[in-house]
Amino acid sequence: MKRGEDMFTQYIDNFADEFGPEQIIHIYDPKTQLRAIVAIDNLALGPAIGGTRMATDVSTREVFRLARAMTLKNAVNGLKHGGAKSGILADPRSPEKETLVRAFARAIRELKSYIPGPDMGTDEQSMAWVHEEIGRAVGLPRMLGGLPLDELGMTGYGVAVAADVASDAIGLSLKDARAVIQGFGNVGKAAAKFLLERGVKVIAVNDSQGTLHDSAGIDIPSLIKFVATGGKVADSRLGESMERDALLAMESELFIPAARPDVFTELNQHLLNTQLVLEGANIPITREAAEKLHNRGVWIIPDIIANSGGVICAATEYQGLTADDAFAAIRETIGRNTKEVLRRVREEKTFPHKAALDMAREPIEAAMGRNVIV
Repeated sequence: MKRGEDMFTQYIDNFADEFGPEQIIHIYDPKTQLRAIVAIDNLALGPAIGGTRMATDVSTREVFRLARAMTLKNAVNGLKHGGAKSGILADPRSPEKETLVRAFARAIRELKSYIPGPDMGTDEQSMAWVHEEIGRAVGLPRMLGGLPLDELGMTGYGVAVAADVASDAIGLSLKDARAVIQGFGNVGKAAAKFLLERGVKVIAVNDSQGTLHDSAGIDIPSLIKFVATGGKVADSRLGESMERDALLAMESELFIPAARPDVFTELNQHLLNTQLVLEGANIPITREAAEKLHNRGVWIIPDIIANSGGVICAATEYQGLTADDAFAAIRETIGRNTKEVLRRVREEKTFPHKAALDMAREPIEAAMGRNVIV
């Protein structure tokens, strides 16, 4: 057995279980130099919806973990969809982006059980290219009859809904509460906007280059306009410029990780100084770190609940419904699930991620017709 094959076998042995994955596909197109990964995790509830991520360092492990998160997210939100994810190994700022996205779409033409959507590094325009190639995508531009979830801010809206419910449950007033947002992409921007409407002060945000801090509250509308021109948050002159990870230890009432996976691990979770974490990104905190945070009194609303506004919107679009339908579904579903996960944490004396996992497993196990041990 070749070394690469041996490593892949070990990977599957470590992460595969009775839920999946059903397929992991590596794609290479010598003509366009496309390199991509697709993980279709579980189809028990229906065709899989999951975003297409574009980043130079995306890995098979990351794509599979994100696909599993989508399986759980779709299930916990009562969607008739399985979970999948894909990754294009390229810089999203590349002048070849359209060429690569179109090549990727052609490569997945026959993977009809997978419906791609936007993710980090891709957007509505990217999905328009996919749809033009294969007629199958969600998160489309409005002109194509889609519900542009990034334009509407659906994922950030869902984070704010989770904040409404969780803050009431733990006795935290959102008015003048300080929020720190790690990552100021589509999710971070929308979360900031919707939290601002609730009286929250966003005191720090960052991007890959640096942190912006203002203890009195950042002028979020002005910052959104600035970054829309291509500017970096720390260069906006709307607060104090700091090193990128400086915000991880800032005191706050709300912390929203809205960037990459594994921001907090057992090694650095002690830095987090907040009351409530709303996971705007997928798998931003390792399970071990989350348990330590819970044990020291930090409340967490897990990703498969807090950031599910985007996939609820995508499923609503897939059914041919309206933006108003999507907002209503997000309010009802995320509100209900936030209440339920907190109820289970309190009554069953369990950890938030364990409670959320149990909530997601139940419909999947019913659909698979057997008890699955994870």
